[in-house]
Amino acid sequence: MNVEGSSRPSWARAWPARALAVVGALFAIALARPAHADEASLKLPDLGSVSFAGNVDGRTLLFAGMGVCALGLIFGMTIYLQLKKMAVHRSMLEISELIYATCKTYLITQIKFIVLLEVLIGLVIAVYYGYFKHFDVGRVALILFCSLVGIAGSTGVAWFGIRINTFANSRTAFASLRGKPFPTYAIPLKAGMSIGTVLISVELLVMLIILLFVPGEYAGPCFIGFAIGESLGASALRIAGGIFTKIADIGSDLMKIVFNIKEDDARNPGVIADCTGDNAGDSVGPSADGFETYGVTGVALISFILLAVADVKTQVQLLVWIFVMRIMMVVASVFSYLVNEAIAKARFGTVDKMNFEAPLTWLVWLTSFVSLGLTFAVSYVLIPNLGDGTLWWKLSLIISCGTLAGAIIPEAVKIFTSTESSHVREVVTSSREGGPSLNVLSGMVAGNFSAYWLGMVIAGLMGIAYLVALQGLAAVFTSTMAAPVFAFGLVAFGFLGMGPVTIAVDSYGPVTDNAQSVFELSVIESLPGIKEEIKKEHGFDVDFEKAKHYLEENDGAGNTFKATAKPVLIGTAVVGATTLIFSIILELQTEFGVVEAIQRLSLINAPFLLGLIVGGAVIYWFSGASCQAVVTGAYRAVEFIKANIKLEGAEKASIEDSKKVVEICTQYAQRGMINIFLAVFLGTLAFAFLDPFFFIGYLISIALFGLYQALFMANAGGAWDNAKKLVEVELKEKGTPLHAATVVGDTVGDPFKDTSSVAMNPIIKFTTLFGLLAVELAIKIPHQTSIVLAGIFFIASTIFVYRSFYGMRIKTEVKSAAPAAH
Repeated sequence: MNVEGSSRPSWARAWPARALAVVGALFAIALARPAHADEASLKLPDLGSVSFAGNVDGRTLLFAGMGVCALGLIFGMTIYLQLKKMAVHRSMLEISELIYATCKTYLITQIKFIVLLEVLIGLVIAVYYGYFKHFDVGRVALILFCSLVGIAGSTGVAWFGIRINTFANSRTAFASLRGKPFPTYAIPLKAGMSIGTVLISVELLVMLIILLFVPGEYAGPCFIGFAIGESLGASALRIAGGIFTKIADIGSDLMKIVFNIKEDDARNPGVIADCTGDNAGDSVGPSADGFETYGVTGVALISFILLAVADVKTQVQLLVWIFVMRIMMVVASVFSYLVNEAIAKARFGTVDKMNFEAPLTWLVWLTSFVSLGLTFAVSYVLIPNLGDGTLWWKLSLIISCGTLAGAIIPEAVKIFTSTESSHVREVVTSSREGGPSLNVLSGMVAGNFSAYWLGMVIAGLMGIAYLVALQGLAAVFTSTMAAPVFAFGLVAFGFLGMGPVTIAVDSYGPVTDNAQSVFELSVIESLPGIKEEIKKEHGFDVDFEKAKHYLEENDGAGNTFKATAKPVLIGTAVVGATTLIFSIILELQTEFGVVEAIQRLSLINAPFLLGLIVGGAVIYWFSGASCQAVVTGAYRAVEFIKANIKLEGAEKASIEDSKKVVEICTQYAQRGMINIFLAVFLGTLAFAFLDPFFFIGYLISIALFGLYQALFMANAGGAWDNAKKLVEVELKEKGTPLHAATVVGDTVGDPFKDTSSVAMNPIIKFTTLFGLLAVELAIKIPHQTSIVLAGIFFIASTIFVYRSFYGMRIKTEVKSAAPAAH
């Protein structure tokens, strides 16, 4: 087999090196002319200068918050140890450890690429703060260190996620043998809560350390550096993970049609890669994305407060209030989880049938209501006198719009993606007579409808926040426009109010998916004397049929809740981007004057309008380029699997063949990620240098186009996925033409829901956050130099856009049939 690029191992090194050389040379041009001195605008006030709830100053409150974070870490690590000690059969443990080993190899490979990309980002940071802001070497080094901390955070929580999920997958598979459904629900959720709590606690702890221990004049830029680092890590891992997982998933799934074999057949060398991909795409990506989303939203609000609030006391009150709110949400999530588990165990602990989605839904709503109560209570205690004395409940109400969105959006998503959904059943009904064609069309209908309704929900909640913001919130800001934008930032903040629970229900999916695969790959049913062995060693009778049914049914619930988390994260990205964009606008008002800035932010200003148009073009390029990497990689994976699968005389695929499929997936994930990320990075510089108001239009456009494209793709994919699951579990029609039609739909939806849509979230945030630096950099250099650099950056970006399609195409010779003999 010939894999494109295998004969050119230097590709991955050569192109980043060339890009770095281009960027370095171009900045040398920019530095040829000196710029005006300018001090950093983001300076944190003394948090100990204001007292709360009596005589407790802000620093003391936040120190107590660090203690809560420590308790959150202890909670998460305790669950980690509990899962590690759970009973598991050696045949299942062997598979889960093989999955972890391949995941670890993949993640190490991606970290190496992220570090290389950090060199590019670090160069821009160094030039901006070192040359234009006149920071000394020590301060620049600190900011760069914070960006490395951000990368370490994103990759670290991703690593923790795959480790705990690969503990949980084999334990879930083994627990299902008892013939009861409850353990197959409880173990994946326990793993998810561990990830969610550790993730949020680590992220919050890092931000509190910067707040409390970094001098005020350093802290603002350090937050920016930290956010850029975590955004870089999340973007790369989301893109690469999304490509990897869908190459493997499609390669594995298509074998069911080609060879008419069962789901996760142990003889299929693509199944191990599929399991690795479940973690790379559905655990590594979301963990890094969640870490980054939480951080970037916080940094956006911090930046906004420091730029838009003049009164220092008010700045302190808002900053401390926001962080105390975050701390209390960790408490709310853990408390709600413990209560919900007690209720779920009492209700479902001994039953033979349960609705796996029900306790997950209760958990989301319970956490939402507990969070709402805490929001109002803590706000009343902390900021009763802020503004005119009514802002405590108005700010709480605004945050509550986001908190409710975190519960309402999942319910809206389930209408289009759940196995109980009429839309999903419509996909199945269409497929029965119309085959793959009507299956695909019905899924697209569900995706389009979902984008409409979810857009209305998000707009409605933002509208309520806007109306509340008009009731006196403007008094604390320097601009009347600032209050509604700050409200939108708080809505994004509220989206994440249930952070640990949101991450937990998202992480539930990869564990349930892997558990089903581990069961099949272990071939435990065929092991001699296995029932007697388990009875003797673990004291229970094995029921293989019930176990398989529970695992399949629970996988459907996992699919649903993976789908529900995606719109929450993309919604957060878009709403949070609003706050960051306004922060850039404030900088432009300072540079150009308020009147001129507002005039140029108008549809009658051609650059702004053109920016809106270009942003949409970039979103559609991104959707196509990420899918192109999946298509080419899947082609090569299928080609290899078809040539090497052994169905006769083999019980399992060889480890070597399985690792080869993983290698193919990794190769195309790397190539796709490098092309896409460098095109985005260089494009951001190009558009920022071209015209700052063009760039504002561009940022608004990618946020709005990205929102609806992501909603459509994610929910269409979710509908196709669970339509297949409905046929397998409820209708029991595996191996039929109906099943084949739903498999085709599922493979179409795979890159929709798990590659393109989910990666838009970190790309939007990275572009907007990095744009804060890029715009300031652009306006500090001479205009003619800026235009020249914009042109060169755009050409460099276009090279990678070109490569993302034409460099990733399937290169295979198409031969016409031999002419018939006459």
